[in-house]
Amino acid sequence: MTANGTAGTGTDSAHDSAVDERLRRWRLVLGGGGADGTGRGLTGQDAAMDGALSALYGAGKSGGGRSDRSAGLGASAPSVARWLGDIRTYFPSSVVQVMQRDAISRLGLSALLLEPEMLEAVEADVHLVGTLLSLNKAMPETTKETARAVVRKVVDDIEKRLATRTRATLTGALDRSARISRPRHRDIDWDRTIRANLKNYLPEHGTIVPERLIGYGRAAQSVKKEVVLCIDQSGSMAASVVYASVFGAVLASMRSIATRLVVFDTAVVDLTDQLDDPVDVLFGTQLGGGTDINRALAYCQSQITRPADTVVVLISDLYEGGIRDEMLKRVAAMKASGVQFVALLALSDEGAPAYDREHAAALAELGAPAFACTPDLFPDAMAAAIEKRPLPVPDEPVARPYDL
Repeated sequence: MTANGTAGTGTDSAHDSAVDERLRRWRLVLGGGGADGTGRGLTGQDAAMDGALSALYGAGKSGGGRSDRSAGLGASAPSVARWLGDIRTYFPSSVVQVMQRDAISRLGLSALLLEPEMLEAVEADVHLVGTLLSLNKAMPETTKETARAVVRKVVDDIEKRLATRTRATLTGALDRSARISRPRHRDIDWDRTIRANLKNYLPEHGTIVPERLIGYGRAAQSVKKEVVLCIDQSGSMAASVVYASVFGAVLASMRSIATRLVVFDTAVVDLTDQLDDPVDVLFGTQLGGGTDINRALAYCQSQITRPADTVVVLISDLYEGGIRDEMLKRVAAMKASGVQFVALLALSDEGAPAYDREHAAALAELGAPAFACTPDLFPDAMAAAIEKRPLPVPDEPVARPYDL
């Protein structure tokens, strides 16, 4: 009954339920204890979720009387494996991947990834692959097969998502790059044909007389373009290395594109002969170490035989440890010879990257603006380079990192 003696409605019950749910969520966020102000305890699955969060994010007593949310994730494989199983039960995959990354960085669990039972328990993603690659040289033989299986799963998922669109986009670009003047009807490029014949517009008939037809050429089986992927394998570029290796394998599968893949730190390694399997490429890299972009570009330049038909893609944050002026001279020389030069600060979904702004500005002065690119839009950037169209970069590509 209400204060005036009338029966209460469902409104009060709904309000109480909403308040209770709000307190529950705040309790999970704040970690419990008398100082969190919720006065709410947890039971059942909520208590288990809170335990999983506390194991990772608990930091003990903090200022202001905040509750003690002590860390309980011990550095032993059984306890970590149980915790990994718990978070996969209580949280969606995207959240699990974030928590795994936090566990590796906050609690120093990288060494445990060298144990097969741990690898079998984790949620595989690009960041985990990067961590495994950085541990590659320290990995015991008993773990390597499991690690390869984890990397294979991630690579296959990426390739399944990106390969079809990449091939379709670049095949179209290759066809359009070989235009012909007497096309068959199905090969007519109507947009360009209309623009070329606007002077022949007949207003009384509302039509254009197409005196000149412009068509798409059909790419033959011979090599039409050469692509050189030059990839910085410093530790900060881990995700970019993974995506670039997959794209390299996809490009290598296209007969009309001759693809070369080169990775570098202070040394240069040509992995072209392993492009039939991106997993082999990835395990041929060695994340970490210094950076010598000039040396890498010198090697790539030495491999170019058809400059006018070559696209060089440098994937690097541009923190150069080599000779800066020589690096810029090589880029200028390649562009002057007809090479299409693309500089990507990152090839990943991680958002705006950190990069050397001075070097990026210098490349922009040479007509090679540096920008970041997501994997989904990499095919469009490559298509623009193949067709020698302006790259899809912002008006001020160096003022701030740009995601296509």
